[in-house]
Formats: sequence, C-alpha cells, structure tokens
Amino acid sequence: MNTKKLTTLALYATLSLAVYAAESALPPLAPIPGLKLGLANIVTQILLRRGSPKDASLVLAVRILLSALLFGQAMSLLYSLAGGFLSLLVMWPVNRLLSGKYAPLTGAMGGLAHNVGQLATALIVTATPGVLSYLPFLAPAGILTGLFTGLCAQLADRYLPRRPL
Repeated sequence: MNTKKLTTLALYATLSLAVYAAESALPPLAPIPGLKLGLANIVTQILLRRGSPKDASLVLAVRILLSALLFGQAMSLLYSLAGGFLSLLVMWPVNRLLSGKYAPLTGAMGGLAHNVGQLATALIVTATPGVLSYLPFLAPAGILTGLFTGLCAQLADRYLPRRPL
C-alpha cells in the first residue's frame, strides 16, 4: 500500500471515528437497547462506492477497535465486530449488484444485517433465545436507519472530490 492510499484510508478512519463519537453523545432514539442511527456506516458505504471491500474492511476494523478502546467496553467490541462485518458482507454484493446506485437500498440491507449480526452474537454469548424477541423491533429500525445512512452516503459521495484511493 502506498503512502497516499494509507493516508487517505487513515483520514476515512478518523472521519468514521469522529462521526461515531458525535453520535455516541446523542441521546438514544428510542428505549430499545442498541438502537441508533449508525452514522459511521456512511463512511463505510462511501468506501464501498469509491474503493474496494478491502479498503472498507480496513477502515471499519480500525474504527471498531478504536471506538471500543476509547468509548466502549470489551463486550461492545464483539457486538460491533459481528454487526459491522456482517453488514459489510451484505452491503458489498448488494452494492455491486446495483452497480453502486440506490445507496439507500444498500444501506437498508446493511442496517438489517448489522442488527442480525448483533442479535446472533447476543444469542451465542448469552445462550438465551429470548434475545431474538428484539428482532421485530430491531429489523424495521435497522432498515429505516440504513435507508437514512445510505441516502446520506449517496449525497455525500456526490459532493466529495473524485480522487482515486
């Protein structure tokens, strides 16, 4: 990896972490544990549109590790990794299938996958099937927040300068 690409990805990781920190300071959207907009996902979606899945994975991993270190607990790291990477694994083929268009749809699928990944992790960690009772609440919330972050990514991508990574 050349220095320019490394610097660019570091800037994306910094932006993602700053957005995550700002969102962490906001009050919860609803009284459902774990429900938030996921604004840092905007950066992941922009990288999927402009870079490669490898670039997006690297920035996502850095953001998750640093956010857990700076703002979270050890357990939040596990949930964030599961949700974040399942989301990325779903958004990547959806983004390719849609030729980079319809970012809100890509975001919606990613938001849903994120919640499924976190619930699957909770099921494995707690061995309590009752955690799946959150799915009817988290699934529509993940879709709606994903639509929003996808729209934000599409609009932001329109105004960012076109430079290769």
